[in-house]
Amino acid sequence: MEIEARLLDVSQRIEAVAEKAGRKAGSVSLVAVSKTFEGDAIQPVIDCGQRIFGENRVQEAQGKWPALKEKTAGIELHLIGPLQSNKAADAVALFDVIETVDREKIAKALADEAKKQGRALRFYVQVNTGLEPQKAGIDPRETVAFVAMCRDELALNVEGLMCIPPAEEYPGPHFALLAKLAKECGLEKLSMGMSGDFETAIEFGATSVRVGSAIFGTR
Repeated sequence: MEIEARLLDVSQRIEAVAEKAGRKAGSVSLVAVSKTFEGDAIQPVIDCGQRIFGENRVQEAQGKWPALKEKTAGIELHLIGPLQSNKAADAVALFDVIETVDREKIAKALADEAKKQGRALRFYVQVNTGLEPQKAGIDPRETVAFVAMCRDELALNVEGLMCIPPAEEYPGPHFALLAKLAKECGLEKLSMGMSGDFETAIEFGATSVRVGSAIFGTR
């Protein structure tokens, strides 16, 4: 299947599940995860009208996105991988949305850089719903207080929560937990669901899904 056909297939599946769940048309946005793919593989997806993309690493994104953004207006770039504070300046300069805020140090670094650069980014707090020691994300029990700190003390525009459930578990309970936490925080956006589970995520209220291999193929 060609990349254009794969993108169309994913888009149609998103709309079908959203409709079945009683969601409004267009209520779920697709973040096309382009990590590890070069510009020439990404361009056909842009040509099909896709405008929201996700990258895991700041340095990799710096090597391809400035040129792609220059060619096409309206690109929205999301950082969906872990961020070190020494990369905060580069991340703020390049990305429009950072989905992986998960500790006070990085939140402060991002707030400082956004102010310094005069950039109005949007942020998501990443929650480690499975309490996996090897995975980034804040403890679910600390999420409400952390979101309040980010918003009230640092003036970060936190618009939602993000999670990556444990690979070996059914993701439903993790998506349900994230939705519950978002409600407690007064947040409307939920970034959850990837190529293998985005349909389940939509059933649990995802407002954006991060899909890579189902569009770009295997890496």
